Amino acid sequence: MSVFEPRAGGREQTIVRGDHRAVARMVPRGARVLDIGCDDGTLLELLTRECDVDGRGIEISQAGVNKCVERGLSAIQGDADTDLDDYPDQAFDVVVMSQTLQATRDPKAVVENLLRIGKQVIISIPNFAHWRNRLQLLVLGRMPVTKYLPYEWYNTPNIHFCSLRDFVEMCRELDAHVDTAVALSALGKEMKVPAPWWLWNIFAEQAVFRLTRDD
Repeated sequence: MSVFEPRAGGREQTIVRGDHRAVARMVPRGARVLDIGCDDGTLLELLTRECDVDGRGIEISQAGVNKCVERGLSAIQGDADTDLDDYPDQAFDVVVMSQTLQATRDPKAVVENLLRIGKQVIISIPNFAHWRNRLQLLVLGRMPVTKYLPYEWYNTPNIHFCSLRDFVEMCRELDAHVDTAVALSALGKEMKVPAPWWLWNIFAEQAVFRLTRDD
């Protein structure tokens, strides 16, 4: 289940999300891809069309799986917290998790499994330390509600918020190398400034990371 998707008033969106475009640029053509938390298959369909991938999806929601099947995609119902142990080591060229990690019960264990299953891992996350979130907490004293975090505190599926610096530190603890990273603005546009992380941590609303780990 992707928990990023902004509310769209019931109208289907045709514009490709910025984080999806960033993911597509990181995926090698013809790769064998597993999309975990594939939602309705929007990203998997994009990767199939533009990158000619051999794609599979896992989605916790049966409604999402049904949408994937309607699109002609291969997807099964499954939970990232409990079902990834069944996959063999290095089973996929790329494992993708788009805007879903923060909804898992044990994000560190999930990423550990992703690194085991895939030769490369691509993860996109919202940045809880963005300056607008900081301002809402400082001025209003309330949990932030934004385009990328559109839920109230009492009904959000997000249970583990993190900043970009938090995520990078977790990658270090897992001995995972950040091979490529892209910071995105509130409009989903790529920020044309290189890291330092402290700058991205303030001004990026979300980011996409490609991770690898030596055997």
